[in-house]
Amino acid sequence: MTNHYGYIVFPTALGHCGLAWAERGIARLQLPSADAGETEKLIQKRLPSSSIAVPDTRAREAIAMVSRYFDGEEIDFTPVELDLSGQERFFLDVYEVARHIGWGRTTTYGGIVKTLGLSMEKARDVGQAMAKNPVPLIIPCHRVLAAGGRLGGFSAPGGTNTKLRMLDLENAGRSRADDAQGSLF
Repeated sequence: MTNHYGYIVFPTALGHCGLAWAERGIARLQLPSADAGETEKLIQKRLPSSSIAVPDTRAREAIAMVSRYFDGEEIDFTPVELDLSGQERFFLDVYEVARHIGWGRTTTYGGIVKTLGLSMEKARDVGQAMAKNPVPLIIPCHRVLAAGGRLGGFSAPGGTNTKLRMLDLENAGRSRADDAQGSLF
């Protein structure tokens, strides 16, 4: 049986985001693009069994949090219930670590590997998990940098420019390199 997801596209200060949800929680967050139609296409591409719907209470709360985040308000997304069904165990472990990187903080792919107690050879796999993150911002993959505090990649619309805008919004740009070498928390 395939899950059915409801979704909505909504405006934020940085563009149109999309949010999809199911009974278990939020399943997809599409970061801002300039065009609402493009955002909707990306949601439908990633969740083909979705349809536009009226948000339930949890989805409305998540939408409000995302909107306030892009207005510059410090938001803690850890209470948001997620539906990460279908994700492999390693990705879920990576997402759990990344989810607790606080506002204005950063770490590296290697930092996540170290936190998980794995060999540094897994840093590339952490990068793959970040690239496939279905709920960026809620799981703050923008706060995960490459070695030496370099930005690394970012698969959201706008690529690394979006990542940098989000880090700047959190004032994480002021000490990205220093924070990346330190702890997650």
